[in-house]
Amino acid sequence: MWFAAALVIVMIQFWQPIEGDLWNVTGAGMIALYAISVLGWLTVPVTSFLTDHFELFGLRQVFEFAVDRPRSKPEFKERAFYRKVRHPMMLGFLIAFWAAPHMTAGHLLFAGLMTIYILIGIYFEERDLERAHGQAYRDYRARVPKLLPSGGLRSTQPSWVTAKAATAQSQQ
Repeated sequence: MWFAAALVIVMIQFWQPIEGDLWNVTGAGMIALYAISVLGWLTVPVTSFLTDHFELFGLRQVFEFAVDRPRSKPEFKERAFYRKVRHPMMLGFLIAFWAAPHMTAGHLLFAGLMTIYILIGIYFEERDLERAHGQAYRDYRARVPKLLPSGGLRSTQPSWVTAKAATAQSQQ
C-alpha cells in the first residue's frame, strides 16, 4: 500500500499538463458538476471513518509486530455506504475524478489511469478480503454490488461460478 501511495505522489508531483480541451461546461452545469465532484471527494473521508483507520493505513499491523503481539483478525463489518456498494471509497474517488466541468486531455489521462489503478486494486483487495473473511465476504459479495448501487459491476466472478458455488453449498 505504501509503495502504491508513493507512486501516486510521484505521479502528481511530476505531472505535466497536456493541452487540449475535451469539454468545458459553464453555468448551471458547471456548478452541478463541481457539486458532484465535491460529493465524491467527501465520500472518501466519510467512508474511511466507517472502517478501522489503524488497519486501513497498516498501523495496527506495525504496532502488533513492534510489541510482539499475535496479529489480530480484522472484524468484518457491513454498515452505512457499505450496505449499498462494496467499495464506496473507490466510488467516491471515481466520481471526483470524472465529474469535471473542464475536462482536458491531461485530466482525461489522469482519470483514466486512476480508474484502471482503482479497478486493479479492487481485484486484489477482494481476493484478500475473501481470504481473510471467507464465507462472510463471499455472501456479502453476492449480495452487494462492487461499485454501482444499481447493481452494476456486481461480482468479479462469472454468474455460472457463483451459481455453481451456491448449488454446492446448498447440497452440503
